Amino acid sequence: MAKQKKKGQSGQAKNYITRTQAVRKLQISLPDFRRLCIFKGIYPREPRNIKKASKSATHSTTFYYTKDIQYLLHEPLLGKFREQKALEKKIARSLGRNEVQDAVRLEKHGMRKVKLDHIVRERYPTFVDALRDLDDALSLLFLFANLPSTTEVPARVISRCQRLCHEFEHFLIATNSLRKSFLSIKGIYYQATIQGQDIMWLVPYKFVQRVTQDVDYRIMGTFVEFYYTLLGFVNYRLYTSIGLVYPPKFDTASDERGAELAAFTIEGRQVAGAIEQGQEPHTIANGHAQNGNTELVQAQIDKIAQETVQEQMVGQEEQPEDQPETDGIDTFTPAAPEGDTLPQPDVTSEDAARLFSDFTFFISREAPRHPIEFLLRAFGCKRVGWDNVLGEGAFTHDETDPRITHQIVDRPAPAQALHSLQGQEEVNGQNLQIVKPGFIMPGRIYVQPQWIWDSVNEGKLLPTNVYAPGETLPPHLSPWIKPTSGQYDPRATLEEQELEGETAAAPHGEEEEEEAEEVGHIVGNDDVEDNEHSEEDGDDGDEEIDAGDMDVAGSEGESEDLDEDGRDAFAGFEDAAEETSDLDEEAQHQKELEAEAAGRAVRPDGNGTNKNNKAIKARQLERTKKDEEIERQKMMMSNKKRKLFEKMQYSNNKRDVQAEKLRSKRRKLEATGKR
Repeated sequence: MAKQKKKGQSGQAKNYITRTQAVRKLQISLPDFRRLCIFKGIYPREPRNIKKASKSATHSTTFYYTKDIQYLLHEPLLGKFREQKALEKKIARSLGRNEVQDAVRLEKHGMRKVKLDHIVRERYPTFVDALRDLDDALSLLFLFANLPSTTEVPARVISRCQRLCHEFEHFLIATNSLRKSFLSIKGIYYQATIQGQDIMWLVPYKFVQRVTQDVDYRIMGTFVEFYYTLLGFVNYRLYTSIGLVYPPKFDTASDERGAELAAFTIEGRQVAGAIEQGQEPHTIANGHAQNGNTELVQAQIDKIAQETVQEQMVGQEEQPEDQPETDGIDTFTPAAPEGDTLPQPDVTSEDAARLFSDFTFFISREAPRHPIEFLLRAFGCKRVGWDNVLGEGAFTHDETDPRITHQIVDRPAPAQALHSLQGQEEVNGQNLQIVKPGFIMPGRIYVQPQWIWDSVNEGKLLPTNVYAPGETLPPHLSPWIKPTSGQYDPRATLEEQELEGETAAAPHGEEEEEEAEEVGHIVGNDDVEDNEHSEEDGDDGDEEIDAGDMDVAGSEGESEDLDEDGRDAFAGFEDAAEETSDLDEEAQHQKELEAEAAGRAVRPDGNGTNKNNKAIKARQLERTKKDEEIERQKMMMSNKKRKLFEKMQYSNNKRDVQAEKLRSKRRKLEATGKR
């Protein structure tokens, strides 16, 4: 006889456990249970049948896997949580006895720090796993780095997040790993490629943040506590992989004066090992060499650099001559003309390092300094200057420096060129020459900030005249979304997207709209609105007839009735064209009568209108032929395939109509601009 199964000991009742049962089993408080689950990466689960999992459960009951809770029983953090709970009881007892000194001593020396190193190694057994899970970590850490300090978010947490984020940005600058960036309403999106993994994160704009009470900062703080442990491990591995010392030296005083990225001193391990005798290292920060190095230190640094160059040259000489060069990036071309377009690889780090390497930039005070500086330095620029009010660390604070080739401004077009200096300003004991707003320096290129982002996304330097101050900027689109065939593409010109005859048919519609507006002003808006409604109804009716043309013509009964009554059957597209021309003549005659009644001059149709009418007729004939061909193909399909095809056709038609509306809107805007 088989062993009988007891109820509640198998199936979903055994696989799932409620949150209340889990808290009782672990013997910790609910906040500690949430914190432990966040650290370990354990999330609630939803069973297929709630009643089978637990009889007393409702839709608001939270379930977990029983194996996950069993796994938490062996976690070393449980002991630390219990010690903290016992210590909190002792502190509360001391405060109740008015023993304040004992409570302070217990809180200072008795509270043990929770370390998450073993959890990071456990959740990410390989470094690639940590890189794949870095998107959310970077987004949250950059968010906390821009928050104001409050009781929920201490200042030490914000400063630690800022330091880790700047260290990560320095690695991207050193390796030129940044690939794309996009300005959105939420913030600035960045994408970097590290060891073959694409990492994308969001950085909020540096506006004044309002801390609301409907956000649970305790839960977010738990995630931040785990994420900055993770990012610290990742930064250490990244720095050591390219031969840099981690952590980099950090100047607190310079950071307080707004240096940000310039407050860090990046050193190589070879250079650091060569100067272990107490001298200061030789560092390069934004195009300036730090002074104070002795001749011995400088000789050691030059010797190490020369040996590195010689090793690279020897490695290149050992490469056989017959082997082709592989420095350039590979491109994929389709084997056949009808083949699919293969996705091309992105730019390499060498291409990114050369994008802005030949220029010297100056950031005006109204432009966002940190994102522009980060992008410029990540794509090869070594000399970036800005106004002294934006902080320290600039290549130059002098706006009239002749070495500046490009200036980033976000103001209206300047009134006139600057032929003489406009003023002087004393900063740190030095007289700096400044330029008043509305004046420009001759021989310098002025561009708006969007030029940097668009050039980075395109992988090449775009024309600067399109991004000049006061110019209408081109559309800034996401670099990760590529337009498909049939969709409207703002980057392409109208000639590349328009259908045949669409341009010729556009002016006719515009003249009708202008005439309708004139009639509305003279006769009255009510009559025009009625006419518009009637015209719209008529257009809808025509479209419905066109859409169901094949169904009506394909019915045998109706065609026989038409033949028996002696009516003319469909004789081809020429009769349809003649009927359309008759309708156009009647419409033109009606317009002339309305114009005479309104007291306006009658505008006879010229050659342009005849050409437009011909273009419209040609498009209608082509559309009719296409619809007939589609209906003929649908007759050969099964019902299932026909329904699927109709759904696809509906979505495609909807997309085409939307694209045509956008093209006509753009055509009107361009025509208005030309006038």
